[in-house]
Amino acid sequence: MEGITSLQMDTLWVLLGAALVYVMQAGFAMVETGMTRAKNAGNIVMKNMMDFACGTPVFWIIGYGIMYGSMNGFFGGFHFFATGFDDMVGTIPLWCHVAFNTMFCATAATIVSGAMAERTKFKSYLIYSVFISAIIYPIEGHWSWGGGWLSDLTILDWTGFHDYAGSSIVHMTGGICALIGAAMVGPRIGKYTKEGKPVAIPGHSITLACLGVFILWFGWFGFNPASSYGLSTADQAVDVSNVFMTTNLAAAVATVVTMFFTWIRYGKPDVSMTMNGSLAGLVAITAPCSVVDPWAAAIIGFVAGILVVLSVEFFDKVVKIDDPAGAISVHGVNGLWGTLCVGLFARDGGLFTTGQCGRLLVQLVGALATIAFVGLCAFVLFKVIKETIGLRVSPSEEIGGLDLPEHGLASSYAGFVPHFTDEEIEEAKENGVTIPAAGQTVPVTVVTQPAPAEVVGPKFSKVVIVTRQTKFNALKAAMNDIGVTGMTVSNVMGCGIQKGANEYYRGAPLTVNLLPKLKIEIVVTKIPVETVIEAAKRVLYTGHIGDGKIFVYNVENVVKVRTGEEGYDALQSDD
Repeated sequence: MEGITSLQMDTLWVLLGAALVYVMQAGFAMVETGMTRAKNAGNIVMKNMMDFACGTPVFWIIGYGIMYGSMNGFFGGFHFFATGFDDMVGTIPLWCHVAFNTMFCATAATIVSGAMAERTKFKSYLIYSVFISAIIYPIEGHWSWGGGWLSDLTILDWTGFHDYAGSSIVHMTGGICALIGAAMVGPRIGKYTKEGKPVAIPGHSITLACLGVFILWFGWFGFNPASSYGLSTADQAVDVSNVFMTTNLAAAVATVVTMFFTWIRYGKPDVSMTMNGSLAGLVAITAPCSVVDPWAAAIIGFVAGILVVLSVEFFDKVVKIDDPAGAISVHGVNGLWGTLCVGLFARDGGLFTTGQCGRLLVQLVGALATIAFVGLCAFVLFKVIKETIGLRVSPSEEIGGLDLPEHGLASSYAGFVPHFTDEEIEEAKENGVTIPAAGQTVPVTVVTQPAPAEVVGPKFSKVVIVTRQTKFNALKAAMNDIGVTGMTVSNVMGCGIQKGANEYYRGAPLTVNLLPKLKIEIVVTKIPVETVIEAAKRVLYTGHIGDGKIFVYNVENVVKVRTGEEGYDALQSDD
């Protein structure tokens, strides 16, 4: 671009990427909030805000120096406040490089929030956030991005571990910490029956979760392409274009595959799992995005879309680790898959493209080293926190929601009333916990009034119809056809003799005891009740369970408030 130097172009590109990666914090907050319950929404967003806010100065003070120093291949050294470095890092200023890497550090830290949601102490989470930003992430990041031992590792015919934007360094690191943390803090109250079977705990807002996925997908266009650290040369332009294409393609394919896979597996396409599929594809392509072609990216996304479902089920049903947002499967498992894909599909040195295995072995060693180091550090960190200040809130705080005890927030939603499952209520009783009441009762004085005088005149009948929401337009048209124009319509929840239906949420059975219905109330006098009933039956009948019920009541009188008219006249129009 005329008038803009290479330095300016590269700096602008990397800073734009840093801003997009920062926006991903909002995406993580929305995904985690939507996939958990409303009583913890304030706590979730607070954690996502504070892990970034705490991690930023900590990474500047100590983390950056450890990551990019040159003491040795395992530890970069202490360069407090990012001092002792040259003013330029490649073709960009030092502070541009620090800012961009701060965003990546924050991403690694925030992954854990979703896995440990709804039962972790806020102060314990803050300690973890500081420690991963200061020690864990910088050390393992130094091994490859900081010029450490993994960048020089040679096996057979290949030298150098490759992780373009962080499938291993960022996402697998966060996923491993999430695994250790979720296992150590234990499952949420009511998550498993006494027989060990998982109980579905649906998130309170699938809309928020979906918005979060859209934001994360958008932010990933900074996360991966801007890792080129420049856009001023022809080679960089080609590289960035390929990265953009492979990133988007892998995510899209993974999303479609997860949708169809859950459709086949559960009988219906699982919405929240499909969202996890999108993120799994993005995580998996993050390491190999610059070294693979679009066809390989499609394969990587295809496998990620299936892998995330099987992984969520495995941790939920077999290992019995409660992960509300699927962070372990999305970031940990698919971070590992993406890291290995470099050695499988890379144009240069890939097993399936060149027949060489050296690059795959280098990637495998790097992945295993990261798993071992991060796993050990996370175990020690969470163990120390658990044995000192504690990891988990009390049962009463967990059941009532963390917003009030941790932050003094009565509710993140005005007028919100907590809902407690049967499992929570039972476990609360066992722990001697009193379930918080929805509201305080007040004394009631019963006033006996004389019976109203008998109204002489036409008979009034109230017809109440409970039916499917999808049948309303047809019912309204049928009522208009027979002359009924006045009705009251309500959205209600309920069940009939079938007591709801069994559905699946993230692979776990979800007993839907209360189903959404419509209740239509009609009062008639001139039109025969039998005519109303027959018209309703005609349009509501499908022959399947759930067609609804019709109830008929006697009405003593009708009063039109505006005119004071009673009885038959009150039901007539002014015409």
